[in-house]
Amino acid sequence: MSTDQRIPWQAKFLALALIWGSSFLFMKVGLAALHPIQIAAGRIFAAALILAILLRATGSHLPRERRVWGHLAVSSVFLTALPFTGFVVGETRVSSALAGIGNATTPIAAVLFALALLPSERLSGRKLTAVLVGFVGVVIIAEPWNAAGRPDPLGFLIVVLAGACYGLGWTYNRRFLAHADLGGLSQPAALLLCGSALMVPVTLVWWLIARENFPRPWSLAPGAHTADHPVWLALLCVAALGFVGTGIAYVLQYDVVRAAGAVVSTTVTYLIPVVSVLLGVFVLGEHLGTAQVLGFAVVLACAFVINSAPRRRRPGQAS
Repeated sequence: MSTDQRIPWQAKFLALALIWGSSFLFMKVGLAALHPIQIAAGRIFAAALILAILLRATGSHLPRERRVWGHLAVSSVFLTALPFTGFVVGETRVSSALAGIGNATTPIAAVLFALALLPSERLSGRKLTAVLVGFVGVVIIAEPWNAAGRPDPLGFLIVVLAGACYGLGWTYNRRFLAHADLGGLSQPAALLLCGSALMVPVTLVWWLIARENFPRPWSLAPGAHTADHPVWLALLCVAALGFVGTGIAYVLQYDVVRAAGAVVSTTVTYLIPVVSVLLGVFVLGEHLGTAQVLGFAVVLACAFVINSAPRRRRPGQAS
């Protein structure tokens, strides 16, 4: 069983944009009390828990083939563990608005990975131009010529790579798991269970290294108890990030893929950074410079061109 099929996929698409766009704000607030690894792991564990409960309640079944689980394990690296960790680590160095803009590079990365993983994929001259211009947009956002006022280069690189992980993960999913989807909650639940298994050793290794400041894996960050940043708010944001921003959101994402196709579903990345920027500016009081706004517009336009359908030839037009 999936979410209510009477709800049009367009409504789920918009819900995804709002949910995932707000996740960058939740991560930034969560950092007031928790380490990035705690936030990423807590997000994945919470999402896996709610999907496991829903899976059991609806009588759905997990995949049984070893080959499918092997591909799910690889897919979960690029759709859960790496991007969830990357975005929150990046937000320790850049604003939530800029992290959301980094997510806009997903379609550009997806078309490049599709060339490598999908034998039937072809890159037209128009899309190749869009990819090259999209990279120019990323450079404009980074402002390498402005040593004083540019975004933190390492932080921005991390969020761009995190966005690229989604492009690789969904392309890999399309290549190796398109015919292994049992419908309903099966694949998203299995994906997040694999992500949980990956995050267990990651969390333990981090804790062994950071035990001086974090006596237990669930200990709050030093200095978390301040009046300016209530701990309860940070924990609530991380819980929302896991249960809604990941668990429910992945169910909605799979529903959109099944109803409208993988290409249409990736266009949600046009709206996610818009939501993250608005929330970052108006809720957190963040600021974006002229170069970031201009570069964002360039990247967004290129992402639109990359995912747009090829133009139909007129009758009689030579191929």
